[in-house]
Amino acid sequence: MHEEINVWLEDIDRAIQEINSFLPQPLNFHDFKKDLKTKRAIERNIEIIGEAMSRILKIHPNIEISHSRKIVDTRNRIIHGYDSVSDDIIWLIAIRYLPVLKEEVKSLQKKG
Repeated sequence: MHEEINVWLEDIDRAIQEINSFLPQPLNFHDFKKDLKTKRAIERNIEIIGEAMSRILKIHPNIEISHSRKIVDTRNRIIHGYDSVSDDIIWLIAIRYLPVLKEEVKSLQKKG
């Protein structure tokens, strides 16, 4: 695998780890919703994930990551449509989709 892709996969993994460290424990949507700093920190890390994915797709458009294009689209929506991003969507991404992405990234890193 291209060396830069490994760097970007590491960036994605690190951003997911940061998101997980920011989430309220125990997981509680209402606590998350009230904490502006946590929401912004998580949004920023989702932007980083999307940018890294965009760079990966330019080199390897068929990389084995589910919804890779949607990841980039989400980044763009957060940046350009910031006023239309709901807390519910960010929470859903963090809780449901990032664990899957983390596993896919780890799998690719092992292959690389």
